[in-house]
Amino acid sequence: MRQMSRRNFLRALGAGGAATALAACGTLPDSRKAKAQVVVIGGGSGGATAAKYLKRFEPSLRVVLIEPNARYFTCYGSNWYLGGLTRMEDLEQTYGALRDRHGVEIIHDTVTAIDRDTRTVHLAGGEQLNYQKLVVSPGIDFRYDTLEGYSQAVAEEIPHAWKAGPQTVTLRRQLEAMPDGGVFAMVVPGNPFRCPPGPYERAGMVAHYFKHHKPRSKIIILDNKEAFSKQGLFMDGWKQLYGDMIEWVPSSQGGQVERMDPATRTVYSDGGLTRFRADVLNFIPPQMAGSIAREAGLADATGWCPVNQLNFQSAMDPDIFVIGDACIAGQMPKSGHSANTQGKTAAAAIVRAMADQDMLALSTVNTCYSLVGPDYGISIAAVYRYTNGEITGVPGSGGVSPADAGPNFRRQEARYTQGWYDSITADIWG
Repeated sequence: MRQMSRRNFLRALGAGGAATALAACGTLPDSRKAKAQVVVIGGGSGGATAAKYLKRFEPSLRVVLIEPNARYFTCYGSNWYLGGLTRMEDLEQTYGALRDRHGVEIIHDTVTAIDRDTRTVHLAGGEQLNYQKLVVSPGIDFRYDTLEGYSQAVAEEIPHAWKAGPQTVTLRRQLEAMPDGGVFAMVVPGNPFRCPPGPYERAGMVAHYFKHHKPRSKIIILDNKEAFSKQGLFMDGWKQLYGDMIEWVPSSQGGQVERMDPATRTVYSDGGLTRFRADVLNFIPPQMAGSIAREAGLADATGWCPVNQLNFQSAMDPDIFVIGDACIAGQMPKSGHSANTQGKTAAAAIVRAMADQDMLALSTVNTCYSLVGPDYGISIAAVYRYTNGEITGVPGSGGVSPADAGPNFRRQEARYTQGWYDSITADIWG
């Protein structure tokens, strides 16, 4: 991709605002306002955005957001905690502003079932909620049965830390306890998975911690792929900041892990001929849509949820919209920024549908910032459009950080990284 200009970058950031302008055309008739109710499952980046913007687009709607946790920790930014750049509490998001400022009803409970025939959501606490439209944003679950020797129980000792929270803290403590000169091995799944650049940012952040506290240590990335997002930028940054500390092993050279021995933290590839033993092992399993979406019959054989990519309406049920990591969204990556944009699009689509207005094709956007070091940021941005039934990238609309940028540029992008985090979390939960 060509170098991203400031004009194109600003255009990318502004693309999400198209949903706001479009939804304003879809005001509900007074006769429908009293009975309109939308239920949103999941209070992450997609669900919280959808709930907030449903109320902004149509204040008369009753919008109920169901999220088990009163405190939500963003997965994006959690690598910075592993590198010692931030605290877990800095990643914490709560729901008071959605409730008090925007009028979203918040229920902290777990959804046990979706009855599509009666359009009813059942909660663990016994409550049942009827919906006119339902937004499902359940995030990801893990495929624990894809590797010999691995299981959900093993994941408590060999953490994936791919849902921010207790496992992130566990992984950090393991890194702190690791001897200087030890090996940190990370196993990365094949596509698709949450946050494609995330494992490689994690490698840089752990390397930053090692450089200052365990400088003789080694990082090995065992990758079930032959290439990854922003690869050249990451590898150049690793070399500049950490020398030979990080080794990336692609699938064809032994990176495709086939078996694990949890007791010795050893993984095997090449039919058992190649093995890697780690002092700290971080296995990120293959992923699928969250369980409530699968149990409700909203996923296909891939484990992900097909949608009408014009408006994120479920391919399985016209009254349900699936957004965020769980959905199949064409060329859009599974990222927090994608979920945020999708939440706005689905909210606009619901308001327009309730007003008997057709949905128009909106631009969507994604921006992914990554830190290689505290003063070394890189990014990728793209604008997407709905064309011939699917979401595709708009040629020339975005780009990646230039490969030949100097230290001042990388330092500036690192500052932009924190600014992006502050602005998007404010847009979602603020």
